[in-house]
Amino acid sequence: MLEKEEIVSPNLEELKSHYRSIITLLGEDAEREGLLKTPERVAKAMLSLTKGYHMDPHEVLRSAKFQEEYSQMVIVKDIDFFSLCEHHMLPFYGKAHVAYIPNGYITGLSKIARVVDIFSHRLQVQERMTLQIKECIQETLNPLGVMVVVEAKHMCMQMRGVEKQNSITTTSDFTGAFNQAKTREEFM
Repeated sequence: MLEKEEIVSPNLEELKSHYRSIITLLGEDAEREGLLKTPERVAKAMLSLTKGYHMDPHEVLRSAKFQEEYSQMVIVKDIDFFSLCEHHMLPFYGKAHVAYIPNGYITGLSKIARVVDIFSHRLQVQERMTLQIKECIQETLNPLGVMVVVEAKHMCMQMRGVEKQNSITTTSDFTGAFNQAKTREEFM
């Protein structure tokens, strides 16, 4: 049986009130049966979708940082993520691919995916998220190099504005050994 994630926040009641007002401003009856619990559901969803603000990605990496003399590329690819575009608060989603070359220390592989989750659970732009993931790994593990590639579909481009359903945005950032084209090509 799946356990329900418990959302606790001192801001929950205020968020519910704001969402109730938004429903009314949109022209709906916030007291209609189908909408009675909507303000609470939306408030809890937003708190869950932005929980990355209350998590420390550096601490996540440090919690499983191990001394190891491995010095070849470590790649964690196809890390699914969902985020909210800070411009329209609409979802963007896709896959992150992360590589690093250890310099005396490695981290648990799941910790790389958790770092992606933490930064994606904030109001974001894809470019900044890519940079933040790279910087966090570089600062915490001090590897010989880090490379991050993020591929995403943006609902703000699919549902409104230009309405291009099949467009994919790719961003990348790298440090150290990945400044060499040969090393980047190996990763790709």
